[in-house]
Amino acid sequence: MDSEQRRRYQTAMVSTYYSDTTFPDRFVMPDGTEQSQGSDILTLLQTGKVFIVNSRRRNGLILFKRYHAEFAGPGAAVGGDYDCDCQKALPIGNLSLLTPESYEERQKAYLIRRQWIRLIKQITENPVPQQRVQKILDQFEQYFPPEMVASLPDFVFALLVGVLPQTAGMVRRLGSEGDGRFNY
Repeated sequence: MDSEQRRRYQTAMVSTYYSDTTFPDRFVMPDGTEQSQGSDILTLLQTGKVFIVNSRRRNGLILFKRYHAEFAGPGAAVGGDYDCDCQKALPIGNLSLLTPESYEERQKAYLIRRQWIRLIKQITENPVPQQRVQKILDQFEQYFPPEMVASLPDFVFALLVGVLPQTAGMVRRLGSEGDGRFNY
């Protein structure tokens, strides 16, 4: 293939698969119900106040930024200047946000948020996209009920670990068959 044809092919691939990062206002879950993307939570986060995801519950918050998503799990700080660029928020589990009562509690929450970010960073350092998806799925399934994880759309996991939504969907379908292609 000559270089001109190759460039056209690459341009076509980019324009076919890359889209502006836009988020639907609502998710349609597998059971047909619609779930709001937490517009009330987003409004709360954009007040500039800092909150803590309740560490006594199995809950969390997926924060959608312009080109990626972040997971803030139990004990993590959310809001304030840290999340002023947040475009959407998706609560996971029975979300409970608390207000830090002291400077020390706030600092601890920021440290926990960094730990959650480091966990996702470790997953995204894997050069194989399918393995990144499988690892994030494994992490979520260890912490949340499998039916809750199964109800999340593919693009959520794709934005968390930097892959195409099609890749996340493929791994979710093939991974459940147990063919072992994505072992690490």
